[in-house]
Amino acid sequence: MSQHARGRLAVLAVSTVLLGAASSAAAPAVVPERAPVSQPPLPAHGSPSIETSLFFGTARPDGGPAVTDRQFRAFVDRFVTPHFPDGLTVQAGRGQYRDAHGTIERERSYELTLFYPTSQARRHDPAIERIRRAYAERFGQESVARVDDRALVDF
Repeated sequence: MSQHARGRLAVLAVSTVLLGAASSAAAPAVVPERAPVSQPPLPAHGSPSIETSLFFGTARPDGGPAVTDRQFRAFVDRFVTPHFPDGLTVQAGRGQYRDAHGTIERERSYELTLFYPTSQARRHDPAIERIRRAYAERFGQESVARVDDRALVDF
């Protein structure tokens, strides 16, 4: 091999090494894919149900006195229990929201949880909406939040 050919080969080898180093420095590292971890199926207990959560604030936007525990319990007894005599859960909490005027309001609140079979969802929906309207009207609230989720329920 001539001196000239060896020189070209050396330049080609150095160029290949430099190009390879430059491209690997700029390219993202290749991470081998991991096989998904198989998880055992969750046990399925219970019947298909709807979980409805209603969130009731206690501060009155007009500045009147806050809804008391006694007033809220009386409301549940009169407006909720007749529609859901099989059971319900009430939890006290602290909430906040932005009111219609853009002010962040912080207040004592209640979360009411109801469970009922999915087959009864259409039947219960009007009652739930009446409960929401009754509370808003009775205690001067802008709204009562509602969240519906599907769940498997077993008692």
